[in-house]
Amino acid sequence: MSQYYALGDRTLWNPSNGASRLFTNQVSLYEAELGLPSGIGPMQADECRIDPLVFSAFVDALLAWHRGTRHAVVVSLSEGFVATVLVLADRAGVQVTWPPAAPAEAWAAALRQKSRELGRAMAL
Repeated sequence: MSQYYALGDRTLWNPSNGASRLFTNQVSLYEAELGLPSGIGPMQADECRIDPLVFSAFVDALLAWHRGTRHAVVVSLSEGFVATVLVLADRAGVQVTWPPAAPAEAWAAALRQKSRELGRAMAL
């Protein structure tokens, strides 16, 4: 069994039920942490719709939050979720607003690389 994350007619991701369950639980956690809706709808009949406008604001806030944390454990725990969200944003055609990166160029480059690698493993 698998589930579908979709934007309109386009499937953005087709993970296994287990991966999807972990991801949607993390979505709820980060919505609460950021105080924002994600735009990632509920899973209904193995399909989840994504609202691109709400999702775009969530992605930008998530990146700013991730960049702003200095706690090594928080960075490590959140990095995989952030990279997964970046893959979905890319596939959805969502324009990502990266935080000012002058001192953080290595951070942004590493996160982009992790997202590219993860994207190759995320089934469509």
